[in-house]
Amino acid sequence: MRLSTTTALGLSALTVLALTGCSTTPADSPRPSASAHQDGKNSAMPAPLSSAALDKRLLNESDLGEGYTRTAQRPASHDDVTVIGCPALKGLGGDAATGASLDFPRKAKASFAYVGGSDSEVTEELYSDSADTLSKGVGQIFEAMVSCPTYQVTNGSTVIDMGTQKTAAPNLGDEQWSQMLTYTSGGQHSIVKQTAIRTGGLLVIVSGSPALVDAHLDKALAKARTVK
Repeated sequence: MRLSTTTALGLSALTVLALTGCSTTPADSPRPSASAHQDGKNSAMPAPLSSAALDKRLLNESDLGEGYTRTAQRPASHDDVTVIGCPALKGLGGDAATGASLDFPRKAKASFAYVGGSDSEVTEELYSDSADTLSKGVGQIFEAMVSCPTYQVTNGSTVIDMGTQKTAAPNLGDEQWSQMLTYTSGGQHSIVKQTAIRTGGLLVIVSGSPALVDAHLDKALAKARTVK
């Protein structure tokens, strides 16, 4: 079986994004950037954006440049998925571990393939909620994942060996998280970078080929902040 970046991104959404609704404060959450201190922790925040409003803030082909094609979103199906060997993830509960619940209802997502190769793909996800909800939820799941350098995910009869490594995140927004995910199955190996930036009540997550994530993160954040 060839483990493509598309497969990796889907499992990434399973094991990270589908768990972001957890509300327990992480043991070692990322430090807010300087802008967070300047704004003040209790600054008045605007109401969360609707999913329709978030959709307008997603990157599109013209934002990314020549050579990108938007790919269709496939329906999520996590009935046969199990996480093995990561107590921190397993401890979040069965529904979360299988992607059955996602507690950020205001969301939008777009995925793109690049002509540079079969592994040249990038996905952007936007969420909107209170700053505290976003911070606690995403902080916990990123910390849970990097606490398990290796574990396994089973999807039906397929067993995928997972690896996670915390990486430096750019000093953008109010809080930042970044990790490198590796997926190995059937002798095939894929690497996905995943970076999340919280700015106020907006969360931007860009996943995919490491080079493409680095290339498009700034513009994803800029558009998420400015489009009305």
